[in-house]
Amino acid sequence: MPILNVKLSAERSPELTAAVSGMLLECTARILHKDPAVTAVAIDYVPPQDWVVGGRTLAEQGKASFYFDIKVTDESNTRAEKAQYIAECFAAFEHLLGDLHEESYIHVHDVRSAAYGYGGRTQEYRLHHPPTTAPQPK
Repeated sequence: MPILNVKLSAERSPELTAAVSGMLLECTARILHKDPAVTAVAIDYVPPQDWVVGGRTLAEQGKASFYFDIKVTDESNTRAEKAQYIAECFAAFEHLLGDLHEESYIHVHDVRSAAYGYGGRTQEYRLHHPPTTAPQPK
């Protein structure tokens, strides 16, 4: 159900896309308890010479950076889970990208269930209308 929007200060590569999306799916499932089957990841690449921190490009500083946000239904995760998620994702990005600039950001959006959804239905609707598991008549 969550959507993750990711920006990386790196050159585009299928290997990096696979590594980042795999890492985010794993962390999101393990720490935030979100179903990977309905988790989406969109990745944009920004060349290091076009990412500026403190008036200097990352290329000039010899650093990498990332930004990502994730939208989750409000009250579906604790403060401790979100803090663990931010810490572990930061460490995983440092492993994948190398020397990270401290100005790399993660933003967990707690979105109201009546204002967020997928497949044309809000999370509020899904809360009150869970899928039926009863056998269907033949």
